[in-house]
Amino acid sequence: MIFVSLTRLRIRSWLYLPPFAFHAIRANRQIKQAPGFLSGKLLPDQNFTFWTMTSWTDQESMRLYMTSGAHKAAMPHLMRWCDEASVAHWQQDETTLPSWQEADLRMRETGRVSKVNNPSPNHASLTYKKPRTTGGGAI
Repeated sequence: MIFVSLTRLRIRSWLYLPPFAFHAIRANRQIKQAPGFLSGKLLPDQNFTFWTMTSWTDQESMRLYMTSGAHKAAMPHLMRWCDEASVAHWQQDETTLPSWQEADLRMRETGRVSKVNNPSPNHASLTYKKPRTTGGGAI
């Protein structure tokens, strides 16, 4: 059984894209070395929206990654940079990550919003547009 972590972040202005990209590159380097990391994929969506889906040996490994290093350094900025942010977690027997369509359904059904300083009207209800499911890549 693997633990899957799904995130969706929408950057509220193009002005925040350069610092977001800087932190994302650093966190991407960190995750490849993180104990318990199995696989992951990224999806740049429309309107400055970015999805990540990662698989882990267990929830504790994911939490250790999330609360350390480059990822920890980026997290405080997201409240200011994003107007939509959400996360979903689950366990599954299958070791292959699901499709982005299935990930979207999971986010809508079991996701929870993260705190942002300037939420969009759709933030709390997770009523965003369906994601573009092409153009992503592996971590």
